[in-house]
Amino acid sequence: MKPVVRSPTESLGAAVRDRRKALGINQAELAALSGVGLAFLYELEHGKATVRIDKVLAVLEVLGLELHVRQGKGRLSVDPALDETAS
Repeated sequence: MKPVVRSPTESLGAAVRDRRKALGINQAELAALSGVGLAFLYELEHGKATVRIDKVLAVLEVLGLELHVRQGKGRLSVDPALDETAS
């Protein structure tokens, strides 16, 4: 089976969606808890390339996730432990 190739924003969106589902909350609940709109959350989970970082961080905080930035030459990636489709 061929591995799924995702853009960095698609990987981030998938990690957010997977964590939300693992916690058993729906998009409307997460949006309310995060202080973001439902449309924003939908776009984030679907890998929109341009999203506001402050809103992304608010969503990640509610989900108990962190965004890490490190120097490197490779593309952005999501920790494989968070990417359920990687296995």
